[in-house]
Amino acid sequence: MPDDKEQLYQQRLKRYVTAMRKGKPDRVPIRPFVAEFIATYAGYTCQEVTHDYQKAFEATCRCAADFDWDATVPNMVYVWTGLTEALGLKYYGVPGIEIGPQTGFQYKEPPEDRAFMKPEEYDALIADPTGFLWNVWLPRVSGDVRAPGEPATFRGNVALAKGGMAMMQYFTAFGPQVERLRRECGTVSAIAGILKAPLDILADKLRGYIGLVMDLVERPKKVQAACEALMPHLLWVALSGADPAGNLPVSWWMHRGCVPFVSPGHFENIYWPTMKPILAELWRRGHQVLFYAEGKWAPHLERFAELPEASIIYHCDRDDIFEVHRALGRKFCISGGIPNGLLAFGSPREVRECCRKVIDGVARDGGYIMDASAIVQNDAKVENVRAMTEFTREYGTY
Repeated sequence: MPDDKEQLYQQRLKRYVTAMRKGKPDRVPIRPFVAEFIATYAGYTCQEVTHDYQKAFEATCRCAADFDWDATVPNMVYVWTGLTEALGLKYYGVPGIEIGPQTGFQYKEPPEDRAFMKPEEYDALIADPTGFLWNVWLPRVSGDVRAPGEPATFRGNVALAKGGMAMMQYFTAFGPQVERLRRECGTVSAIAGILKAPLDILADKLRGYIGLVMDLVERPKKVQAACEALMPHLLWVALSGADPAGNLPVSWWMHRGCVPFVSPGHFENIYWPTMKPILAELWRRGHQVLFYAEGKWAPHLERFAELPEASIIYHCDRDDIFEVHRALGRKFCISGGIPNGLLAFGSPREVRECCRKVIDGVARDGGYIMDASAIVQNDAKVENVRAMTEFTREYGTY
């Protein structure tokens, strides 16, 4: 292993990019998406790394250096209490406030009758998505911001100012964190840019899941029109954070388009037609997309296989990774496949055996990246994450 951190970084970047392009690098890259696990390893509580993002940054760097990972996310504990409290956001459960100090942050699903967007408001969202978010959605998700027409308050004005300052402080801190990973650890930042499907935006942040599935039955044309209206905005968000060099993928966090959340018909008629053009435009501009396929997506693998060769990296969570490889492995890089339950409750021997099976069955011709099936939280055993890392480094050599 090179002593010079920049030389090590370049070696790892080449290994990572080669695998993502469906090539065969010198060995299988190791790129764990670790969230609250970093707190466990560094001796912090979930509350500490959520309240103080500098501790999360420090813990990430400590893990990257100690485990010698090829790539990782600069901070996967992405909720910062300073931002959520500045705006008084209602849809997060934050460690040490709404939930216990050793539980990772949670999303709070709104009750159907208190969804952040009402069913009769589709037309307003469709006509002006950004105007709707500012004028209607933000005052509803904030405990302090007042809606247009309501009396302005000192607290509401301060919340807007604090929220803007917190947003700038937090997101401008990621650039130096990426450089720190490179300079101190020789570790590559795993992703650049963020993407969500239009239908997931409706489910996650506007109508809630129950509200959305009711709408899919009662007003599907409104749902489709809203998804179409959101498409250019979501593309812009993805491009605004994308890697200018085109090395690192845009991350697509896949939530409620999979089985059993929406029907195959709704996937075919609404979800995929309003997502596929965004993916095509990103690829046209030279950006791969990491499909972070949380849940089970096997019924839709045939659709994903329609995409241009090497345009995506497919991350396998709950599906059979060998089935995924048979369906997509000829065209795309695959990552993941090591069950989180195994990392939490198994033994190092069992972890090594699972890694062996995955490497033998999926990584033989390149185009595979080692990772857990889903984001690693604080229930994973340190010795099991170490076993996954060390076994891959030793066994995954081409």
